[in-house]
Parts: sequence; structure tokens; C-alpha cells
Amino acid sequence: MRLGVVGFAPGDPRAVTEAVLKKGLDLGVTSVCYHGPGEILNDLTPADFNRVNALYDELGLELAQFGIGYRECLFDPDGSVRDRVVKTIGRGIEAGRALRAHNVLIRTGSLNPAESYDPAPENYEPGRLDVLMDTLSRVADKADEEGMTVVIETHVLTIMGSPEINRQVIEAVGSERLRVVMDFVNHFQSLDQAYRSTERLNHIFDVMGPISTVAHIKDISVEPGFVVHMNEEVPGAGVLDLVTAVRRWEEIQPQGYMLVEHLPEDKISTAVANVRRIAAEAGVEIV
Repeated sequence: MRLGVVGFAPGDPRAVTEAVLKKGLDLGVTSVCYHGPGEILNDLTPADFNRVNALYDELGLELAQFGIGYRECLFDPDGSVRDRVVKTIGRGIEAGRALRAHNVLIRTGSLNPAESYDPAPENYEPGRLDVLMDTLSRVADKADEEGMTVVIETHVLTIMGSPEINRQVIEAVGSERLRVVMDFVNHFQSLDQAYRSTERLNHIFDVMGPISTVAHIKDISVEPGFVVHMNEEVPGAGVLDLVTAVRRWEEIQPQGYMLVEHLPEDKISTAVANVRRIAAEAGVEIV
């Protein structure tokens, strides 16, 4: 497997510098990734792409994932909203291709106006999943046209809230260019699953593994409080059997990236070191 980070680099490719990328390079990772806000995508020029690509080449780094930032919901009942976000994603796919990204990351969004990953009862109304799949088919058409792989970051609180729904949606759209992120932490639904994580991890990898091209590696900590509180944690500092997760990823994607994400800069080095230790315990070489 390969190891990278989502962090250090600012979201705007024009602001990426050698000094920023060296923070990742100093940790021995081979990919430094970031999310580009949708509102800047139309302003990026070929010169901007060439400059940042040259920096990556000079340092021997790859861009395993380029995230596209937007607030819209892919299954919004308003067709004009869906048209707008499809246009933004299309430009992000073009930017990802120009940046030589391995994957472009998107999210489904939510009908909760607060945040894209916040739950809402409207997300589960009849027909919402059909609207989502229609929008994703349009995204997949653009991905096919550009030769880019688009991955959806799914989560237990979203409309694609289980491994089974992930598989259903990807198979229904039917494009090899539309995949999901192997973000296994996002698909733990109960304390029982968290405390018996080997069984749950194997299930997640069995169902989602064949439709995943990039993975995110993190852990889960269980906190007290009503009703259930499970938080993201530094890899190796929580309750999950990450040895199994690393082994399963190596079986599926031996050249694929696992990315450390969602951490402040002062914790990234610890996370990377922990992943190296876990990989060694799993008998998996990080290349």
C-alpha cells in the first residue's frame, strides 16, 4: 500500500508551495492531498496547474485525491440546484485531471441546511435515492469523458449510510469511473460494531472493497453521553482493529493509497507513525 495525508496544503492550488509540501515529504509519505473550494475552480489556469504539478514532480509526490468543495445537495428537489452542483463537480473533474489526481472526491450532501454530513428526515423520503442516482449518472458521464475516477465519501449519517446502499448506488449507475472512498470509520453504526470491530471491518471491506479506489485511515473513540457518541480518532489511539483494515486494503489495492485525514497539523506526524507501526504489525509494506 501507499501512504499519504490530507492536510498541510491549502485548498487553492495557487497557494501550494514547496515548503508546504515538504511538511508531508518530511514524514515519508508520497502524497499530499487537499480540497479545492468550488468557487475558485473557474479561476484556475493551465499555468496554475503546471506550476503545482512541477512542484509535485520535483519532490516526487503524487496527488492521490483532489476534493471538490460545495454546499449543495446532489438530490435536492430543486433541479436548478442539482444543475448548479453538477456544473461545479464537472469543473472539479477537469481540475482534477489537470492536476493529475488519481481520484476526485465528492459528497452526496444533505437536505439539512446546516452541513453536508448532517442528518435530515427528508433524506430518506421516497424517491430521494433515485434523484441521487440520476445526478450521479450525470457526474459519471463527465468522469467518463475526462477519464477521471470520481469517489464518493459516504457516511452513516448520509443518504448512502451503509455499505449495502453504497454498493446498490454504484451498481445502479454502472460506471467504472464512479467509486466510493473506503472510509470504513464512517460505517460503524453501534457500540457493538465498534467493540467487535474485526467482524464489522471485514463486512465493510467485503461489500465496499470492490468499489473503492482510495482509503482513509483513522480510528474511533467511544465517549460517554446520551445516546451514542463515537468520534474520529488518531489511527492507533482508538478501539478499531486497524491491523485487519490495513491487511484488507492491501489485498484489494496493493498499490492503493491510504490517506490520514481530519487532523490538526500537530497530530499528523503521530498518525503517520502509528500507521507505519500498524502496517508493520500487519506485515504490509508501505511503498
